[in-house]
This record gives sequence, structure tokens and C-alpha cells, in this order.
Amino acid sequence: MDDIRNIVILTGAGISAESGLATFRGPDGLWEGHRVEDVCTPEALARKPELVHRFYDERRAKLAEVKPNAAHGALAALDAAWPGELLIVTQNVDDLHERAGAKRLIHMHGELRSALCAACGKAVPWVDALPPASPCGGCGQPHLRPDIVFFGEMPYEMDVIDAALRRADLFVSVGTSGAVYPAAGFVQTARYAGARTVELNLEPSAGSFYFEESRMGPASRLVPELVRELLG
Repeated sequence: MDDIRNIVILTGAGISAESGLATFRGPDGLWEGHRVEDVCTPEALARKPELVHRFYDERRAKLAEVKPNAAHGALAALDAAWPGELLIVTQNVDDLHERAGAKRLIHMHGELRSALCAACGKAVPWVDALPPASPCGGCGQPHLRPDIVFFGEMPYEMDVIDAALRRADLFVSVGTSGAVYPAAGFVQTARYAGARTVELNLEPSAGSFYFEESRMGPASRLVPELVRELLG
């Protein structure tokens, strides 16, 4: 690890599962008892706004019952101590990275504790229930929605993420399925740019064969171990 300076770390649902949050999609294909197509698409929002808003209200309320685990804490410690470039890219919409203290962070799929105006594009912090047709404090239009990147929508800050991947000396994927693009392709971008690639997961992901090294086990053990290696 001595020649590592620039690091990109991708985190997925597996890092928050140990804190008590359901992974994005279970073995039955459902997310918290719902088909993803019913709660995570623009069509679902247009067809059944009450269901979609209620679903994310429940997920937002759940955040008050959980706290960051050792993996979140280790990444926050790395963020505070690492002298080179570091970017934590999370597919998760929870706020556990922030609550652990991470600063160099991008939520590529949006955030539960944020509301987005579909009319003007303004995003604002939001911690309470978000009823359909809530008015935007900026433009006044009744078009606030959960600030979640639905299937078919473009993830946030892809240009920043791509640039960081191309500068990276090390790319680490933590607790991801390796099945959801564009995040599943990050390892290929980083590897083509010359980065060392490491996967930390409970079991091999769909893209494990792209990684030079795969370490299997719980994130709460593997992430602190890797951070100790990096910080010496």
C-alpha cells in the first residue's frame, strides 16, 4: 500500500446492513416488501405518488433507529487522516457515512433526508414526512419529491466520480452487489486507469472477477482492517 495516494471507495447496501438497514434488494427481489418497480421509478411516482412518498417516509423514519457501525467509522477515520485524494462514493441513501464523520462523500443515488423539486431542481434538507404535492420553498410549485435517483434517471456527479476513478491508485468496493450500473462499471474504469482494485464483501459479487483481490467477510471487520493497512 506504500505507493497509494489517490483512493476511491464505493459503498453499497452491505455496509449499512450491519446497522440494521435492509439491503436494497433481498433474495426475493423485493425491497422492504415492495417491488422496486413500484417504488423506485418515475412511472411509479406518477402512477401512485402516495405509495412512493409513504415508502420513503418510512425509510427516512427508520434512520432514527439505527447508527453507524465500525465500517462507517473506519472510513470516516480514513477521510480525516488520509493526506492524498480520497472520495467515498455511496450508492446508499442513508446518512450513516455523514453521522460517522465522513466529509469527502458523494451520494450518487440521492439522499433520504433531502427533498427535490421536480419543477426547479432545487434540493433541500428534509427530515419529516413528505406528503405528495408539498410546495417548494424556492419556486413555490407543489412538486417536491424524494431526492432519490430512480431507475432510468442519471446518478449524481458522475463527471466528478469518473475523474476521480481515472486518477485513482486504489479502488475499493464495499458491500455492493456488482449488478447495478453505472456503479458496477467503476472497477473497470479504475482498473483500465491503472488502479489497484479490492473488493470487500460478504460473498463474491456479480463483478468479482474484475477485481485483483477479493476479501470476504463482514464490512465491520474488513473495512477497519483495510484502513489500518492504509494508515500504517
